[in-house]
Amino acid sequence: MASIWDASVRSAICDRAMRLTADAKPAWGKFHAAAMLAHLNDTYRMALGTLPVASRNLPLRFKPIRTLFIYYLPMPKGAPTAPELIARSSAADLDEEKRQFQSLMATLAALPVGSTMAPHPAFGDLSYDEYGALIAKHTDHHLRQFNL
Repeated sequence: MASIWDASVRSAICDRAMRLTADAKPAWGKFHAAAMLAHLNDTYRMALGTLPVASRNLPLRFKPIRTLFIYYLPMPKGAPTAPELIARSSAADLDEEKRQFQSLMATLAALPVGSTMAPHPAFGDLSYDEYGALIAKHTDHHLRQFNL
């Protein structure tokens, strides 16, 4: 399973994200290019604990369901998103979001192995490895949304 903690995975993700253009059209969903990157950036801030997101009591918190979702099932298109993670979408600037994306990737890369991260609003407390896999999977999902 791909993980954001793998430098080669992180590098490939960054390369793909930097190819995003303002006129790119999504294969599904309502995001425009800058909005999608703002959403991803805010999910990284959430994981790092700098963007508070209200917790939701969902069945995804149960370890077997969480493991299935993170490691085995495809990321669903059009899944509900916490309002805090789409709040900046409409006013996002692509160049600024790209800069923030690179900065946040560097911040994630600098975390010590085994770091404790903020609870996920749907999955609850995630291990370092679970967060690494989920971040890679979620980021890949949205990059594929824009054919990257």
